Amino acid sequence: MIKVNDVVKTFGDFKALNGANINVEKGSVYGIVGPNGAGKTTVIKTLTGVYRPDSGKITIDGEDVYENTKIKSRMMYVSDDLYFFPGYSIKDMASYYRGIYPDWSDERFHALNDIFKIDTKRVVRRLSKGMQKQVAFWLALSANPDVMILDEPVDGLDPVMRKNVWSLMLADVAERELTVLVSSHNLRELEDVCDHVGIMNNGVVVIEKGID
Repeated sequence: MIKVNDVVKTFGDFKALNGANINVEKGSVYGIVGPNGAGKTTVIKTLTGVYRPDSGKITIDGEDVYENTKIKSRMMYVSDDLYFFPGYSIKDMASYYRGIYPDWSDERFHALNDIFKIDTKRVVRRLSKGMQKQVAFWLALSANPDVMILDEPVDGLDPVMRKNVWSLMLADVAERELTVLVSSHNLRELEDVCDHVGIMNNGVVVIEKGID
């Protein structure tokens, strides 16, 4: 499903990725762990097409990711550093997503309001960080993506909402074969949800193993 083959990415004299290799199977949850500066966020931004690799290859279902709108319309990226348009309400953001993601479901969007319980008329950027993170997952799940890329995804969420968000995503993994790649410092949380883990250090994946 997701393949990262010998990817190198440099910023000036700093080599953030130094031949990284990752293999993520369809319908699985893959966790990336490692110390600060190991290359986790860089590999995620390269996976999502924000960065173009200097060398190597990144594919999803055999297709290159960079500037590939078809692949990106099937992918959802929830970062630790969220961005929403100024002045946009949750309802406005839902309308924007509806125009981008072909599998967007209004029915699911309204059903998830029973879980997130935030007035859709509220301006997203005026909400707390934790509530903005809830909105990000609300929108992401309503888009019914094939791939979810998550960078420190549940920081700022209270324990009950963390459980709810993971339950929703794992249900999609089981029912729709959603593929999830997640970077986190919370090893205990990854142990609970991941099938496979890749440990990064100095821009390479030094170990890639099943959780068992």
